[in-house]
Amino acid sequence: MGCQILQLIIVTVTLLISASYATEYIRPKPRQLLHFPWNRRSSTEPQQVHISLAGDNHMRISWVTDDSSAPSIVEYGTSPGQYSAKAEGESTSYSYMLYTSGKIHHTVIGPLNPDTAYFYRCGGEGPEFQLKTPPAQLPITFAIAGDLGQTGWTKSTLDHIDLCKYDMHLLPGDLSYANYMQHRWDTFGELVQPLASSRPWMVTEGNHEKENIPLVKEGFQSYNARWKMPFEESSSSSNLYYSFEVAEVHVIMLGSYTDYDEYSEQFRWIKDDLNKVDRKRTPWLIALFHVPWYNSNTAHQGEGDEMMSYMEPLLYAAGVDMVLAGHVHAYERSNRVYGGKSDRCGAIHITIGDGGNSEGLARRYQTPHPEWSVFREASFGHGELQIVNTSHAFWSWHRNDDDEPVKSDEVWITSLASSGCLADKAPEFRKILLEP
Repeated sequence: MGCQILQLIIVTVTLLISASYATEYIRPKPRQLLHFPWNRRSSTEPQQVHISLAGDNHMRISWVTDDSSAPSIVEYGTSPGQYSAKAEGESTSYSYMLYTSGKIHHTVIGPLNPDTAYFYRCGGEGPEFQLKTPPAQLPITFAIAGDLGQTGWTKSTLDHIDLCKYDMHLLPGDLSYANYMQHRWDTFGELVQPLASSRPWMVTEGNHEKENIPLVKEGFQSYNARWKMPFEESSSSSNLYYSFEVAEVHVIMLGSYTDYDEYSEQFRWIKDDLNKVDRKRTPWLIALFHVPWYNSNTAHQGEGDEMMSYMEPLLYAAGVDMVLAGHVHAYERSNRVYGGKSDRCGAIHITIGDGGNSEGLARRYQTPHPEWSVFREASFGHGELQIVNTSHAFWSWHRNDDDEPVKSDEVWITSLASSGCLADKAPEFRKILLEP
């Protein structure tokens, strides 16, 4: 009898252990690079169409044509096939070793009404595209995914994002993973066109955009030619860092791969930019860059420490609510943190370099986890940030192998502007911004 009871206990424990393992999340296997078959098209047909903000109530339309004589014009209006306005822009091209790009067009249209659908056509011919402008006031929803690449998981990420209702895509670096193979910039542009032509894509550079060849090619040539951001509109001297305002949010896009020390142009620029922020008009303040400052993954440990030493005091003094980074191919969310430990007046740091890159996931984490780390997982996915009103926002992270409505991580966030932290920091903020 005693043996039977013992056997029953062993079987029961075994079943419980098996059940617990069965419910654990099993990470997916890598997926292959996507194949893009060649399609015959007119040399003047617009390709790789994407849009981005270009100052107040304006949008930049970017596209490529094979024909170098194709005009840089955009016709647009609020009804299909009826274009009540027309704008002409600029164009560029570049050569990289044996590769020569098509003609890259950038045309700014506007002024546009907020939260409005517009229909547009590039170059006077080709298909009609539709875009929707962001709202002028809250609420607003951002989709966020970094380190995209061009794999099966990239396609899954984009498909998931396409299912959510969002106003703008934020990308903290590593777009195409062209890795010096310039035609991969072209295929990336084709891959993202369905989404990037309909909602603004605001991006910053990662290490895979650098593509420099010592003594032969400077870095970021392809990125700067193809993905022009509103750096001039935000008084920046470089396409590698800039800022913009949308709804009631001020967004800062910083460069992890350009100078950032206290004597650099980027450091001077961010001080000036933060000094201009009016938290009554834009109560939310968000920053994006590629290399994370808070990272408990074993991959890329310490790579952001130097930039953090110079710039974290500025962001803390200004009351940045959230910092979004990529580079590490996994997901992690922190508490509000500053100086390496939790701080109720610090920023929430999120690493979201899990968009689908070809290098695979970074699966190993430090143990035990730091006290500031709340949630971490090596899976492909995307984030959604819904800023509901001046005081509250809702963040969620979605795994690719879950249905889009499934939130694998979620948290409500209270803005620093409504918490009293900004008043506490006022003297420090003024001091740090006035320092020469």
